[in-house]
Amino acid sequence: MAASPGPAGGAAAGAVHGSGPFGLAFDSGLEIKTRSVEQTLLPLVSQITTLINHKDNTKKSDKTLQAIQRVGQAVNLAVGRFVKVGEAIANENWDLKEEINIACIEAKQAGETIAALTDMSSLNRPESDGQITIFTDKTGVIKAARLLLSSVTKVLLLADRVVIKQIIRSRNKVLATMERLEKVNNFQEFVQIFSQFGNEMVEFAHLTGDRQNDLKDEKKKAKMAAARAVLEKCTMMLLTASKTCLRHPNCESAHKNKEGVFDRMKVALDKVIEIVTECKPNGETDISSISIFTGIKEFKMNIETLRENLYFQSKETLSAMLDALLERTEDFTDSAYTSHEHRERILELSAQARMELQQLISVWIEAQRKKTKSIDEELELAILKISHSLNELKKELHSTAVQLAADLVKYHADHVVLKALKLTGVEGNLEGLAEYACKLSEQKERLVETCRLLRHVSGTEPLEITCIHAEETFQVTGQQIISAAETLTLHPSSKIAKENLDVFCEAWESQISDMLTLLREINDVFEGRRGEKYGYLSLPKPMEQAKIAKLGLKLGLLTSDANCEIEKWEDQENEVVRYGRNMSSMAYSLYLFTRGEGPIKTSQDLIHQLEVFAEEGLKLASSVQAFSKQLKDDDKLMLLLEINKLVPLCHQLKAVTKTPSQNQVFLKVDKSITKTRCIMATLVQLLSLCYKLLKKTQMENNRWVSVTNKDSVDGKT
Repeated sequence: MAASPGPAGGAAAGAVHGSGPFGLAFDSGLEIKTRSVEQTLLPLVSQITTLINHKDNTKKSDKTLQAIQRVGQAVNLAVGRFVKVGEAIANENWDLKEEINIACIEAKQAGETIAALTDMSSLNRPESDGQITIFTDKTGVIKAARLLLSSVTKVLLLADRVVIKQIIRSRNKVLATMERLEKVNNFQEFVQIFSQFGNEMVEFAHLTGDRQNDLKDEKKKAKMAAARAVLEKCTMMLLTASKTCLRHPNCESAHKNKEGVFDRMKVALDKVIEIVTECKPNGETDISSISIFTGIKEFKMNIETLRENLYFQSKETLSAMLDALLERTEDFTDSAYTSHEHRERILELSAQARMELQQLISVWIEAQRKKTKSIDEELELAILKISHSLNELKKELHSTAVQLAADLVKYHADHVVLKALKLTGVEGNLEGLAEYACKLSEQKERLVETCRLLRHVSGTEPLEITCIHAEETFQVTGQQIISAAETLTLHPSSKIAKENLDVFCEAWESQISDMLTLLREINDVFEGRRGEKYGYLSLPKPMEQAKIAKLGLKLGLLTSDANCEIEKWEDQENEVVRYGRNMSSMAYSLYLFTRGEGPIKTSQDLIHQLEVFAEEGLKLASSVQAFSKQLKDDDKLMLLLEINKLVPLCHQLKAVTKTPSQNQVFLKVDKSITKTRCIMATLVQLLSLCYKLLKKTQMENNRWVSVTNKDSVDGKT
């Protein structure tokens, strides 16, 4: 299943494998086709928009007419593939079949209309005077494009409902099997049921992994990653805890240990359903209080509105907001682990913020009475003063929490208490167990409190979720280690009891290790190295952004061409197809980047994507070269010529990614996208040529088999 969500908020870590758009995981072929079709449709819709916005007096050169017709045909082909996928979904889901089929019919009509209006093949012939085209009926294209977008959206939304139903159904199967596992008291029966449970958990992992990748809300993504991480770790715990119970049926601590695992898994399963259905059980609401950093951010936004509107806020509201966020600093000042110096500084800065708010309110009241330049300056100064005080408070809180956590993780890095518990267990030392269980409880309480403080200074919602996940993990796992150690101490020669304790100790050690990464992430956010959107690598001029967008549009069309070539192949698991599909998918992400959208958000993301893209291109070249060995000399030469174009391009792209930008960001992006386009153009040619040569080889082999069979029959005659 998934890895631990990790301190980055778990956005990426929980994925099992790459998912298709909207998580359509009915079977691998359908998932691949859906992803391919959606990636083909979206850039084409963008190009239709470009066509719609063309100037009527634009010179209608042959090149322009061919480009228009090419886009129209590509749209119609992509829609056709999309409709096939939609119909396949409809046939498997009778309750939604009618709605999906209607939307598919609308999409098909829209695609055909666009193809007809962009058909320029006979425009220059004399008999074409009355032909309706995009040049004579722009409104028709607009209507068709709108209908296409509307119908495609309907299908995707309905498919999304299917995915949610799949996840709920899968969760229910897991729960039903868990109930059987809880009640089983025969080892052989347990093995059979656990085998079924394992298969069901794998299915649930795939479905929820796809769903996690598709979530746009980073907070939900982090929650999903945390829930899936719990399920992953608890699956192994459930195995050893259940086996221990079966081996020692009368041991109370063993039953307590096992019940803890089942309870945590049920909570995690409910959390997943809550995320995918976007509703809490029994209408509950999220009662977790906001962090101090979030409170400071909201307070500063409110006082800054006074620059524009003196009557937008009330004095009482601002006072209440400041009181609420300063009250939360008591988590730091009341903590026994906060140093005297940190505590005094936090109290001092809190008092200063209160005093400066009173000063701000005084100037604010004065500014409402009379409007003068000097009053405006005083108000600005008061706003800046309280903002500065709150920034200083943030620094102090961040320093306090991070220093506490770093010291604690360093101190417990050697896991002395866990080693001692294992030793007392195999020795059957009950007195030693009591001593070290007490020490682990103290360690647990300190870690839990530190996670609570870290949450206040985490800086982003996904990191807040990760802090909460760490807090819960320490809280629950600490208790389970103690019950597992008690079982081993009562049965010191039990191999399964020892194995069970090892599993829980490993989970604890893993969470301690994750804390180091969490601290790095929190520091990165605090110092401004993470979390910012950057569009076009901070390209300074609109003209440069426009040029990158234009390059991206051509790249988008090439991904569509590549997807069309890939669709021709019967064997979708062929290595050439697989690498080609991966490259097309990555190129599509780069296309989204040129529009300021998609998963690529930072310069590091872009460079990493380009490096992986180039590597995938070299893998494709190697695979095609292996295929060429099956061909005759002429065909082999033709294919090798194309490979010899691809390999240097991939190496050139890798060289571009390693070149220091030295404030020439635009040039680096421009070169990267241009090289990627050249690689994609070569990929389209390679895919087409490989497909033709493969078909030719298959036909010759069939002809040879046919002739051989005929000769054999004639010989017998």
